Amino acid sequence: MDQLLLAITKIYPTRYPILFLLVVSVVVQVRCTSTGEAHDHVQQLPQNKSIQAVIVFGDSIVDQGCNNYLLTIAKCNFPPYGQDFPDHQSTGRFSNAKTPPDILAKALGIKELLPAYLDPQTHSEDLLTGVSFASGGMGYDPLTSKLASALSSSDQLEMFKEYISKLKQLVGEESTRNLLANSLFLILAGSNDIANTYFTIGRLHYDVPSYADLMVSYASDFIQEIYELGARKIAVFGAPPIGCVPALRSIEGGPLRNCAENYNQATEIYNNKLQSELDFLSQKVPLSKIVYVDIYNLLLHIMQNPQDYGFEVVDKGCCGTGNIEVSVLCNKLSETCPDRSKYLFWDSYHPTQRGYEIIVHQFMINYISRLL
Repeated sequence: MDQLLLAITKIYPTRYPILFLLVVSVVVQVRCTSTGEAHDHVQQLPQNKSIQAVIVFGDSIVDQGCNNYLLTIAKCNFPPYGQDFPDHQSTGRFSNAKTPPDILAKALGIKELLPAYLDPQTHSEDLLTGVSFASGGMGYDPLTSKLASALSSSDQLEMFKEYISKLKQLVGEESTRNLLANSLFLILAGSNDIANTYFTIGRLHYDVPSYADLMVSYASDFIQEIYELGARKIAVFGAPPIGCVPALRSIEGGPLRNCAENYNQATEIYNNKLQSELDFLSQKVPLSKIVYVDIYNLLLHIMQNPQDYGFEVVDKGCCGTGNIEVSVLCNKLSETCPDRSKYLFWDSYHPTQRGYEIIVHQFMINYISRLL
């Protein structure tokens, strides 16, 4: 593993962090037993409320395996990814086990696992309860998705239109309209734009506030487009404290591997602008519920107070050294930590299932009632 890392470091010097991070996305978290096997433990939906389907757009945090079917290096359909997934399957989920769409779908009483739309094993009946169009490496900025050969927001929108056509063939136009109106839409993106495009490749003529405006403009357009197609309950996640993920600590955090504060400051600027835009959209589009979900402060609190959440390690991943390994660097040659329940991160960029469960639990407590 060390030899592989050394070789890649020689090819792609750390002054070009995007070449380490093209395949990655946001941060969140997860839940495992003392042996590392995952189990679900999240707040349940109120008994008198229901949601028919969960429909997901975004990047690697919510990629359920779409990238398995793309010509991209942003993949994880190989061990040790999925180490704690049923039957130890490496499904293309960027974690040791389940991801937020799975955990949320179960918490809502819909189904155990939320499939990738592009998975050929996703059958007609699966469409009725939701799918994920998400793609690892995606960003709101079209350049971000292009750099990672990921499905852009436009690509995901076109697949959503195709999905709607399939629903109409299955249940008819009126039932499709009702299904979409009673589905929960999740949108999770933005981290790759900040980490992989703005700070690494750069965008000429943009300072941080103006680039954040560009991101928010693309996000707003996307939200309005899915609204026009029938989405009504829309949860839009802000970006996490991206400067504190293990990879960026290693690349930008100096000898002590501190959080990269310039990345976090840029993220806060973007999040504030996104929240303001969502407040505006909530007033602009009728009969909709558009909710901003703050994961920045929750994740920061977890990192600053790990003992409150049962974590022991929050600055390194479970895979390999935990400093830089992600995607192809986290592979079958990599050793993994014996107790995933003690780690916030699975690789150097994506959380373990235990962390994701905490995120979903807080989402169910703080946000779900605003979307029903």
